[in-house]
Formats: sequence, structure tokens, C-alpha cells
Amino acid sequence: MLGAAAVALAFAGAANAETLRWARVGDALTLDPHSQNEGPTHTLNHHIYETLVGRSVDGTLTPRLATEWGISEEDDTIWEFKIREGVTFHDGTAMTAEDVVFSLDRARTPPSGMSALHAAVEEVTAVDDTTVHVRLSGPAPLYVQNLTNTFIMSKAWAEENGVETAPNFAAGEEAYSVRNTNGTGPYMLVERDPEVRTVLQVFDGHWGDAPAVTEIIYTPISEAATRVAALLSGEVDVVQDVPVQDIARLEQTDGIKVVRGPENRNIFFSYDMTSDKLATSDAEDNPFAKPEVREAMALSLDRNAIRQVVMRGESQPSAAPLPPFVNGWTEEMDAFGEPDYARAAELVAEAGYPNGFTVDLNCPNDRYLNDEAICQALVGMLARANIRVNLVSQTRSLHFPLIENWDTDFYMLGWGVPTFDSQYVFDFLVHTREGSYGSFNGTRYSNPELDAKIESIATMTDLDARDAVIAEIWEQVMEDRIFLNVHNQMLAYAMRDGITLDVHPENQPHMTTVTFD
Repeated sequence: MLGAAAVALAFAGAANAETLRWARVGDALTLDPHSQNEGPTHTLNHHIYETLVGRSVDGTLTPRLATEWGISEEDDTIWEFKIREGVTFHDGTAMTAEDVVFSLDRARTPPSGMSALHAAVEEVTAVDDTTVHVRLSGPAPLYVQNLTNTFIMSKAWAEENGVETAPNFAAGEEAYSVRNTNGTGPYMLVERDPEVRTVLQVFDGHWGDAPAVTEIIYTPISEAATRVAALLSGEVDVVQDVPVQDIARLEQTDGIKVVRGPENRNIFFSYDMTSDKLATSDAEDNPFAKPEVREAMALSLDRNAIRQVVMRGESQPSAAPLPPFVNGWTEEMDAFGEPDYARAAELVAEAGYPNGFTVDLNCPNDRYLNDEAICQALVGMLARANIRVNLVSQTRSLHFPLIENWDTDFYMLGWGVPTFDSQYVFDFLVHTREGSYGSFNGTRYSNPELDAKIESIATMTDLDARDAVIAEIWEQVMEDRIFLNVHNQMLAYAMRDGITLDVHPENQPHMTTVTFD
């Protein structure tokens, strides 16, 4: 939470018509473009760095640093990218295909948080200064969908500053690229005080059209009331994460407008399913390893109550851990019944815990809409099934490493699907943690047969057959109850009248798209 003095400092100075003062609940975890696969981190970095392809508000792919792309006519295991000419980095050096090769190799090499997206890549080569070939282990017709958050950085700058590989965020590794940048994006970093204030100014050497916003003052404000008060007082212009309890009031406030839409993100809980004993439980074994306990938890979750009471109607309850517009989603997966606490308590007793058991639940308090309140609601629901939960809430910079380092028994996570395809979920959350796979598989779930199917869909050209395999994977995942899904998150942005900014399905608004009336 920002104190009053810090807030005053962050907002000091009046904005002019070309300055946009942007606030949201949390800061980027790092400015390294490949270290962490996390939404707010990508959102800020998208203004400084660029990708080969982008994702528009309507979900379609758009050209960025690549002007053309497609599968090679000579070899269907190769994707060919034509690199935009005349692009320069912020330090004035020209971008070439060699920078693209370096960046893709860096992104696909652990401990990069992006490596699972490129697990099928075998080689990246520069054919000439403006042509890059990406050779995969087999035909991969959807590979380009994996590139919307893979940023291109300068090979020379990285080598000069000793950041040829991405720093390990989960291990707390520090590096020059964590706080310093050199991208090709429309804005340059001019000031950085993590969790307090970041200032970006327009890059005059950018290849694209000049944006209306020439300066961005980005201020993370974790406290919901402070965030809204800053907008109402005119200290900020745009609030990205509008608290659900304030949406109606802001919609009725003169001088303020609210835009809304569904986010490509689901909120769910997961648990250690395989350890012999849980570190934070009084049980002598691992209750989560038992199907009866996982079923009891599912029977205890009242999604509609969370929607009505916690989210004020601003969510789409579902049992499927992916949004409806992602390939692989079905109505059958999405369906859920009413809670049955009596049966849930019986199942816990049948599993060998007649008096129930205790366990810690790790929850972020500054990442998702009402994240801590959702966790608190679940604690009360599980108590009725004799599962006594101790809630441990903390900032997301501490929360995510718990999952990545397997230091949590039970946790909340939100997951977007920027590829709009189920493989993204499988690669990061379901596949056994090995090599580039399973970096956010905090459940320790491991199914070799399922792993083989997950790897196979990366290079399947028959899309109908591929969809059938995806359905088989989801059938097993849902049967094993790897996820306790709550809902698909809804978005609301609030801004001063005279500003237009559309809701982005990835919750990655681009301030280059802002217009002033």
C-alpha cells in the first residue's frame, strides 16, 4: 500500500494534454523482457519492447516487428518471418534478424519464463538481415500464436551488459535488464522506482505512427480506495483495475466514464497432489492426493455466492479453467452444480479424516480482482467440510515464487491464454515439470501418457484430430480435478471524460491506442 506521502510524490506535477497518468493495482515484477511470464509485467514491457506479432482488441494477430509470416513452402517444419526494415533500438542501433534470433533463443532457454512457449523449437536462424527461420520438431501450424508476448531485444546491448540469459525471477536473481531497458517500442524508460513510479516518454525514432500520448506516468496503487480517490481527485487519468464495488458509483460520476468487458483469464485454486505429506497440514499424509478430498472441495465451492457477494456480479462462474473463447472450451467442462456441504464433509471423513484437517492457503492480495476476498470466502466454505484453512496473503512478487519453487501446498492462481489455445494451459500448468514444461505446475501433477499427448499437439497439422486430442487431455484433467476453478474474470477500466481506451481481452492496454476528445 502506498502511504500518503508516497502517493503525493507519485502524483506531483500537473499533467498536460499529452501526458497520461495511469494507475493500476500492481507494478511490473521486472523489466527483463523474458524473465517472467506475468500479465502486468508484459503490459508495461509492451510499451518499451516489441514482439514479432501483436494481438488486437478483437483478438486477431497484427504485424509488429514482423511484416509477414508463414510456413515455408519448402519445409513445413519451418516458420519464416520477414523482419520490418528501418527499426532502431532506443540506443540508436539498427535492429536486424540477428537480434530476433538472439531474442528467441534467449526466450526459449530456461530459466526464461517464456520457454514453454517455444518448447518445440529446435533452431532459429537468420537467412539474411530481414528473414528469420524458426525450425520446429515437426509441423506446427499454430506456433505464431505463441509470439504475442515474446519480446525482441538487442543482442549487442545484452552482451555488453552481461544479460545474455534471462535472470531467474523465482530465485530472486538480479541483473542489469531487471531495471534497465533498450527496446524498439514506442516509449523509452526515463525513470523507474519499482512499486512507486515509472515514467516513459515517446521514442521519436519509432517506426510507427506517433501516438497521442507522449508521456506515461505509471503508478501502482495497491489500495482500492486510494486508487479510486486518485481518479476522482484528478491525480490520475486512467485506472486499469477498477474495484468491483466502485464500478456503479464511478459510472454515475460526472467527468468519469467506465468501459467493461470479459478478460481472457480464469481464477482458480490448485494444490500439491503428489507429495507424501503437506508442509502446512496437521494430517500425517497428503489429503490432496485423495480424490475424495478434491471432490469435497469442489462440492464446497459456491461460485454463485462469490459472484454475487464478493464480485458484485462482475464475474462469469465456471468449472472450466479457461475462458469460453479459447480453443478446447466446452459447455460440459464449464458446468457446475450447487454446493453440498453435508456430502463434502462425509467425503473428507471417508478419506480418513473424521475430524478434518488443517492446511495453509497462499493467496495474492494485489494481483486479481478481489483476490484476497475470494480466498477468504473459500476459507469459510471449506470450513463447512471440516477443512480448516489458514489464509496467508501477500504481494504477488512473493506469491508467484512459492508456486514456481514448490513452496506452497495450496494456492490461488489466475491464468490467461494469450495464444487462445488450450496448449498454453497444458504446457505451463499440466505437463510434468521438466525442461521447458510445467513452470507453473505447482500441483506436482505428473502423467507421462498425458505429457506425450501434450507434446504431440504442438506439431499436429490435422486440426480436427488435434482438437480431439485436446478434448482427451481435458477429460483427464477435469476427472483428476487438477484445478478448482472459480470464474472467468471481468474487466473494467475507468478514465476521465475526454479519454478513449478500449478494454483489451488480455488486460494489456496499449497507451498508443489512447485518443483524446
